[in-house]
Amino acid sequence: MAFAPRRLRDQSGQAAVELVAAIPFILLAGLLAWQLALTGHTAWLCANAARVAARAEAVGRDPRVAARSALPSGMERGLEVERRRSGGVQVHIRVPLLVHSWHGPVSLSAAASLGGPRR
Repeated sequence: MAFAPRRLRDQSGQAAVELVAAIPFILLAGLLAWQLALTGHTAWLCANAARVAARAEAVGRDPRVAARSALPSGMERGLEVERRRSGGVQVHIRVPLLVHSWHGPVSLSAAASLGGPRR
């Protein structure tokens, strides 16, 4: 029976070491999930900004101002709005990296139009 307590004593710190070794992977998985959520949110905001800009263009207003008003201030910096020849607008937004003030090299775009092409 003297063997069992020694065996337990040898493994007493193993769980703590395994936890410390797993913490970077847990943090990396959390950061990756957050980045994916930011990318999805950016895609939704881009589509909404395109619809708002198309609506503004249909009533004779500036689509750039309308698209900018549909975005949070941190996303306005990477905004590009193009009027398409076939009618409607296309909006490009750069995807933020983990913090809204950092923008990555990837951008998303969405197009919207109301009605047919203008004549």
